[in-house]
Amino acid sequence: MLVALLLGTASFQVAAQNCNVSFLSKSHCIMRAEGNSRYVLLPVQESSEIANVKVIVDNNVVKTLNVKLATDNIDYYVPLDISKLGGKKVLFDFHVNGVDGKPTAMKDYACWKNISYADTFDTANREKFRPAYHHTPAYGWMNDPNGMFYKDGVYNLYYQYNPYGSQWENMTWGHSSSRDLVNWTDEGLAIEPDGLGTIFSGSCVVDKDNTAGFGAGAVVAFYTTAGENQTQSMAYSTDNGKTFTKYDGNPILTADVPDFRDPHVFRHEKSGRWILILAAGQEMRIYSSANLKDWTYESSFGKGYGCHEGVWECPDLFELPVEGKNYSKWVLVCNINPGGPAGGSATQYFTGTFDGHKFTCDTKPEVTKWADYGKDNYAGVTFDNAPDGRRIMIGWMSNWQYANQAPTQQYRSANTIARDLYLYTDGTTEYLASKPSVENEKMRGKAAVKKNISGSNTISKMFSKPRGTYEVVLTLGNDNAGNVELVLSNTKGENVSMMYDAAKGSLSFDRRKSGNVSFSDQFPAVSVAPVVGSKLNELRLYVDNCSVEAFANGGRSVMTNLVFPSEPYNSISVKCGGKKKSASLVVYPLNK
Repeated sequence: MLVALLLGTASFQVAAQNCNVSFLSKSHCIMRAEGNSRYVLLPVQESSEIANVKVIVDNNVVKTLNVKLATDNIDYYVPLDISKLGGKKVLFDFHVNGVDGKPTAMKDYACWKNISYADTFDTANREKFRPAYHHTPAYGWMNDPNGMFYKDGVYNLYYQYNPYGSQWENMTWGHSSSRDLVNWTDEGLAIEPDGLGTIFSGSCVVDKDNTAGFGAGAVVAFYTTAGENQTQSMAYSTDNGKTFTKYDGNPILTADVPDFRDPHVFRHEKSGRWILILAAGQEMRIYSSANLKDWTYESSFGKGYGCHEGVWECPDLFELPVEGKNYSKWVLVCNINPGGPAGGSATQYFTGTFDGHKFTCDTKPEVTKWADYGKDNYAGVTFDNAPDGRRIMIGWMSNWQYANQAPTQQYRSANTIARDLYLYTDGTTEYLASKPSVENEKMRGKAAVKKNISGSNTISKMFSKPRGTYEVVLTLGNDNAGNVELVLSNTKGENVSMMYDAAKGSLSFDRRKSGNVSFSDQFPAVSVAPVVGSKLNELRLYVDNCSVEAFANGGRSVMTNLVFPSEPYNSISVKCGGKKKSASLVVYPLNK
């Protein structure tokens, strides 16, 4: 309907559907929604200024959020669910900072003629680059995976989420579940912002013995509440993580440190206590508790160790057996932004011992170990309570250098495939390896390519129809003593090239001609990983519509990189140094 509005002495009309909009100044307006629909669909333009929105019911603010309301062009819509507000009349208070000095007043925004109401919201895939088998949000922005746990046959994955746009904002925990680590079900919002702040990264544990008093088997979540300062809070679930009740004693942990966040909690059986590790500036702090509510400071780790070129974030701490040995080691995971080996954000780790009080690193302070040498694996953490003693990690498949500018809009960001972690030795040093979890192999179709290779081979057509989802397995024979090159390409001349340099003992990934690289000058890059042991035996690639994950020698060298080709890579060429049939190549189509 058309609603006549008066601002000063200027009269104008705004097209709206079941709403009244009153403009109070150039940068402030209120809108009353009076329909019975479930959603208000807000038009978004990513180049616009952020509008601060208060949702008011019965004169009380029940929700606050930030959204980039469309000024002159609509990029997409986001739904705001008002059905959970009791079906009462809802008042929206919109305010945009910085409008006073710009020519476009709020009354002239395109959004007012396009706000609509609906009982459903279409989340059908409209993005050519949306992955086929990686976890993504149904819509909106996603970054760090959070609170991952396994219980009753279900893997639960929470994640940093913006439900009101496809760029970082409004941090909330989204929730997805899976029985096979490949097929994910969207479970909606799990933990939303409150008076203490928005909901940053954290973890979940399964409290089997009811140490917290919320019930045996309760799922307890720990997260950072980001208000004026960062504090730690908790919530609990008695329905296996579908819904949470926030603890009435929040916050449970505070400090006078600006960057104080990302609590990771686990059970330390030898001491019979819970351990919490979090990032505090340029170090990790460790706390202990008997009841998950009251925490005692134990120790800190980090000063002088590893890379300190960026902020330390998203820790994890766990014990793993060492492959082929009769002992185990502890691994402390430390995500850092920036400072990664390929630029931007990345994941470093330390090996050593942990006695329930203090982590002691077993390498020299100047040694830095990286979990992934590509550009696009960050904030990786592991599942609590995973079956069969497995340590399964999933990371955020992007980089803070360009994550907000990636060429998608319906959603932004995906997570890596699930990876099983293990430790191995090279000389006298332990290293962390990550191999694709066996569940990923269940996606394999009948091999499309199966070929023995000597010297150079090019397969110009791997599939009858171009497809962006497949697995490549290149196995090298013992007689291969030289360099190896593998190139994926399409008919547009776009390609990614992987080169093993035998003399340097390194593996490189070149995506400078991979497709669309124009959205950031930090995206076109060559990443390089050392090949531990100096000889390449196997190279395994997981290719999806916008990514290539490379695992060398059983995951001992890993590179994860995004790519945005205009059409799928449907040709593959391999060059190897052996004179005999020194390599075998198998390409599997991947189907969920």
